[in-house]
Formats: sequence, C-alpha cells, structure tokens
Amino acid sequence: MKFLRNLLADTKGASVVEFALVAPAFMVMTFGVLHVGMMMQNYNAIRNLSADVARYAMVQHQTGNELSNSQLRTYAINHAQGAPYLLVGDRVNAVITTPTTQRVAGAEERQITVTYQMESFLEFAGIDAPFVTYTRPIFTVDN
Repeated sequence: MKFLRNLLADTKGASVVEFALVAPAFMVMTFGVLHVGMMMQNYNAIRNLSADVARYAMVQHQTGNELSNSQLRTYAINHAQGAPYLLVGDRVNAVITTPTTQRVAGAEERQITVTYQMESFLEFAGIDAPFVTYTRPIFTVDN
C-alpha cells in the first residue's frame, strides 16, 4: 500500500507527459502561422507582379510597341522568377485575355490572372499546398 501511495503522489514525469500531449498540436499551429505568412507574401508578390505587367504593357503601348497577350504572359512569368519576387518558375502561371466587351471607350482592356502554387510545410499533417490567385485589368489608352 505504501508503494501505491508513493507512486500516486510522485509527479516527476507529469511535465514530460503533458508536453508530449501538447507538443504536436503546438508544432502544427506554429507551422500553420508560418504557412499563412508565406501565403500572404506570395499573394502580395503576385499582386505586385500583375501591377508591373500592367505598367509594362502601358509603357510599351505608349512607345508604339504593341505587345500580344503571349508576349505579356512570357514577360510576367520571366519577371516573376527574378528579384524582388523570386517565385518558382514551374509553380507560377499567367493568363492574359482580351474581354469581348470593352468597358472603357477609347481604351483597350485586357485581363491578367496570375496563379501561384506555394510550397507546403504541412504535408506531414495531410494539408496540400494551396493556390494563390490574383486577377486585374490592364488598360492601354491612346493619346
């Protein structure tokens, strides 16, 4: 009986057991916060990339260089791989379309959609890598 009372009163291993129960959930939450931060960074990167492509299209149009949708797509993908974006080339995709209905008279409207599949740090927890997508119009105006 004395041995059982001593065993029940002993709390030396309680901290280790509690840590072993809480540590996996804490690590998944920590990696989740890291993952959300990287997703926000990637979203900002593709948003700024689409703005750079729109600016490039307008500057080229003003200098008399008419670019096709495929040329703008190539520029977007190549520009995404360089600084400051440093996106992985085979994970980024850009689609540039010309809407059938133009919203602004005297301007040519195009639309760019940039999609990026980010790397996943949570694959061990069964969470796949998400896609980040951003769409914006590109207007070129004749003066």
